[in-house]
Amino acid sequence: MTNHIALFEPLMPANTGNIARTCAGTNTKLHLIRPLGFSTDDAHMKRAGLDYWDKVDITYHDDLDDFLNSIPDDQYLYLITKFSNKIYSDQDFSDTSLDHYFLFGKETTGLPEKFMRENPDKCLRIPMSDNIRALNLANTCALVIYEAVRQQHFAGLELTHHYEHDKLD
Repeated sequence: MTNHIALFEPLMPANTGNIARTCAGTNTKLHLIRPLGFSTDDAHMKRAGLDYWDKVDITYHDDLDDFLNSIPDDQYLYLITKFSNKIYSDQDFSDTSLDHYFLFGKETTGLPEKFMRENPDKCLRIPMSDNIRALNLANTCALVIYEAVRQQHFAGLELTHHYEHDKLD
């Protein structure tokens, strides 16, 4: 079982860099769906990911169809959008026999409306007030992926640190 974060046409290198860092910390694969709003060698993106880029498994897709065609039919796909009645934390992500793919939309416009309307059963949302249009993309990815790994009992993640300086003797 593997978790996957897919970003549809991301625009901001700092968001993508922060998401890559979250992927490195959760052993999550990252999928970037073109066109991207930046160059992948952008200094802001590299700085946001710090020195973790070699720990991230990244796949690039030419477009949404290319990404969708890469997902085996029997795997789980979730569309993260504010246009859903189903709350992400109510979804069961505990099945570790299959991969879980979380697709997030572009920072400015989200996922294509037609695509979401064709797949309402796959849509999940994060509750928020009417004071804002949307949460930051990097924060949204972190919320969703950590809920998934929590339900999966943090499989493959170190639950305690064993650093000498952390001991409280």
